[in-house]
Amino acid sequence: MPEIVSRDEWHTARKELLKKEKEATRARDALAAERRRLPMVPLDKEYMLEGPNGTIRLLDLFEGRRQLLTYHFMLEPGDEAPCSGCSMFVDNIGHLAHLHARDTSFALISRAPYAEIEQVQKQMEWTIPWYSTFGHADFNTDSGAGSGFGLSVFLRDGSSIYQTYFTSGRGIETLGSNWTFLDLTPLGRQETWEDSPDGWPKTKPYQWWRLHHKYDS
Repeated sequence: MPEIVSRDEWHTARKELLKKEKEATRARDALAAERRRLPMVPLDKEYMLEGPNGTIRLLDLFEGRRQLLTYHFMLEPGDEAPCSGCSMFVDNIGHLAHLHARDTSFALISRAPYAEIEQVQKQMEWTIPWYSTFGHADFNTDSGAGSGFGLSVFLRDGSSIYQTYFTSGRGIETLGSNWTFLDLTPLGRQETWEDSPDGWPKTKPYQWWRLHHKYDS
């Protein structure tokens, strides 16, 4: 058990820890600013995936938006159950409307055939778009995930697609909120306080927030 102290002693200890927490926040902001300035690599192949409406291109996963995040979910052909770690990650993802409001789409990607993905999706009651690379394994390998898990970030310029970031392992543990997802993207949260390159889209913080069903209005 932690040490038991008086309320005043607790406040003193809490203030000391708060200083370090603020230092860590500023360090994360600086890291996100550096991430937004990473170079990017073009995707020269025409990656195809399988979804509820048949075969589509990777470009279609953007749904017209500028940015795309894909989580490489570990579900192999014939797996009897989905990966528990990947499932826990997906359980923590909130409503996608808030990412969409920042011109960012999100999708799950797995190597299992789509029919098997669909069964798991219904079982877990997830509504996040989920696509199969069965028979098109190059996308997993080229993006850095291989047969494992990870999160890729892509930026679209017209019909040209670029990969800007990839993380896996413990880099996934801190993700799951709109803020942490946006901090991985080249455009960031798109708020005026951010240290971003000149010309990046920006609006005042807080003011763009909406209830998830109110963005269109």
